[in-house]
Amino acid sequence: MAFVERVFSGVQPTGNLHLGNYLGAIVNFVKMQQTHNCIYCVVDMHAITQGVEVWGGPAELARNTREVTAAFIAAGIDAKKHIVFNQSQIAGHAELTWIFNCVARIGWLNRMTQFKEKAGKDRENASVGLYDYPVLMAADILLYRATHVPVGEDQKQHLELSRDIAQKFNNDFGDSIRGHGFADGLLFPQPEPLITGPATRVMSLRDGTKKMSKSDASDNSRINLTDDADTIAQKIRKAKTDPEPLPSEEKGLETRPEADNLVGIYAALAGVSKQEVLTQFGGGQFSSFKNALVEVCVAKLAPIASEMKKLVADPGHVDSILADGANRARGIADETMRITKDIVGFIRPR
Repeated sequence: MAFVERVFSGVQPTGNLHLGNYLGAIVNFVKMQQTHNCIYCVVDMHAITQGVEVWGGPAELARNTREVTAAFIAAGIDAKKHIVFNQSQIAGHAELTWIFNCVARIGWLNRMTQFKEKAGKDRENASVGLYDYPVLMAADILLYRATHVPVGEDQKQHLELSRDIAQKFNNDFGDSIRGHGFADGLLFPQPEPLITGPATRVMSLRDGTKKMSKSDASDNSRINLTDDADTIAQKIRKAKTDPEPLPSEEKGLETRPEADNLVGIYAALAGVSKQEVLTQFGGGQFSSFKNALVEVCVAKLAPIASEMKKLVADPGHVDSILADGANRARGIADETMRITKDIVGFIRPR
């Protein structure tokens, strides 16, 4: 069968969204909605797979879910044309995960490197949810029979697992799938990674060799999406640099991580190449370049921060956006679960 082309993207509500999240993911989400049919999901069920000290507890989870939703809307995602919702509102995510748990193999999950990284040395104390996270991710995608998923390097292995689960389900239940009107025996597509161009890798403003992170002890290491214009300017002016002038060629950035990071941020926000930035600013001192970087950062980010502040201040409005999105997502999810249950042989009300 020809599957309807559909993009599924999920973001964990971990709070403190920063410039790295914006340039690495949200900018591409905004672009994708111009060319694709998109479902944007705040994956709150994934958030609780680690200890409560990581996700902050019930009040923090609710706050972070609304903040991520506010960031989507403030950055330009159209929640009327596309679907924006939080995962836990749709029971099908959990239901399909159980069915897929019975399709996926232990050996497949044992190969997942992200579990090993997140669980650390004390794997016996990790939650079953953290171990099973990739199967829930497969259910997230295939519940909507999504054909494309934008993924970073750290999620490519999980997308491969989604493809393996889709293929095995189609093989295991092929006769039943055909018996329920799917002549080619395919209920689930094998989702493809969506190539959105090179994602901007944003590094710490205090150390150009480390990724910008919400877990960094220093707030000056990152630009939060909620920072106002004065805070953005202060952080950029304090950003670590080196004593040399900016080079005129990209090759000159190779051994200068802090310079490379700031030039990369400017290029991404201004929509130009690093070489174009260096052609304009090469040979100059960091002080004048930082002033220009402040201008472009404030122009792009301050309106987002202002709109996020308004949205977060009206939780009822944000909740209504999520509820509307969930109602539309449920229409797709319920149809998938109805067909899946029939194919597996579960008796349900008619």
